[in-house]
Amino acid sequence: MAGVIPVVILLVITMGVTDAAAQRDVGGRIRENQGRLNEIRRERNQLELQLDQLRGRAHNLSTEIINLESQKFATTRIVNELERQMLGLTAELDTITFELLLAEDGLSEKRAILNRRVTDIYKRGSLWGFEVLLAAESFGDLLSRYKYLYLVSRQDHSLVGEVETLRNRINSQRNQLINVSTALARSQTTRTEELGRYTALEQERRRRLGNLRSSAQLTELELDSLAQNEDRIITLIAELERARATALARGRTPITTITAANMGSLEWPTDGEVIYDMGRLELPNGTFVNQLGMGIRVPVGTAIRAVAGGRVVLAEVIGTWGRSVLLDHGGYTTMYLFLSSLEVAEDQAIQQGQILGLSGGEASEFGPHIEFQIRGSNGITLDPRNWLRPRS
Repeated sequence: MAGVIPVVILLVITMGVTDAAAQRDVGGRIRENQGRLNEIRRERNQLELQLDQLRGRAHNLSTEIINLESQKFATTRIVNELERQMLGLTAELDTITFELLLAEDGLSEKRAILNRRVTDIYKRGSLWGFEVLLAAESFGDLLSRYKYLYLVSRQDHSLVGEVETLRNRINSQRNQLINVSTALARSQTTRTEELGRYTALEQERRRRLGNLRSSAQLTELELDSLAQNEDRIITLIAELERARATALARGRTPITTITAANMGSLEWPTDGEVIYDMGRLELPNGTFVNQLGMGIRVPVGTAIRAVAGGRVVLAEVIGTWGRSVLLDHGGYTTMYLFLSSLEVAEDQAIQQGQILGLSGGEASEFGPHIEFQIRGSNGITLDPRNWLRPRS
């Protein structure tokens, strides 16, 4: 009996440790960890949706870069959270492994004791208890022997129960070990994926940043070209005005096909969707320019017609405007930009509705379209909305 006491003490200690392990809600903590990751992922998904929406419309490229930075930060948070979880899961794995070893050692020892007890019972025979009682020399001795047999029986029953409890606990800990190992492996895989995503986001950010710088340079060149184009047109209109003044001084009356009375009644140069109006406009690359006319989206090759009769003053490629036509209407001029081909020549007389050329613009910021401008005698740009007839 005395030899059994240390084993019982070890069992109590082991049961205390394994009880704590049984109370550990590993599955609950894994679900809690997954919840934190899902919350961060939801934030990043919203950022990805915002980026998709930005790519679908004109916007500032720097906004995309800010969005990508935010996605990178969210991905960094996910990676850090995964690493924190992996650290905790590794510690959990070590603890469960240690407790499993203790439980398995305890089970081995208890099984050895149980086997010895079964062997002793088998050797003594099934009537050994009665023999012990009948060998009592007095009533007091009988009570002592009965108490001894009762305690031995209780100990045997307890031993069987402890073996069963240890076996169940080992099974539970093995399941926990599998769950934690699976969660750890999944976290490691996810972390690798997130690191790859971070690298992709960084590459995308650098590419967008390069585009922004390149776009800014292109825009600067474009603005310089537009300024040169504008100077040329103003100079040309000024020459027309001088020629008109000279003709009037000589008593000749220039032909006038557009006057203030035509406001709101001019025919449109083509049918199509208005994609921008005259005024300050934000380009798709995030910079701003002052548009001098109205942009009308039409397929490449659409016929572009004169809004009124006049004379061709210019029919050639003008910088970034591409093939262009400038008509003189006697005090007012109209311009038709981003054409793919020209159907008229300089100094040619034009009738209202006559085809000037075919639309182009496919290489421009806005894709296939034409730009229509109307200018006063001093070269100032006028709002086409005020001159073209209202659309029903």
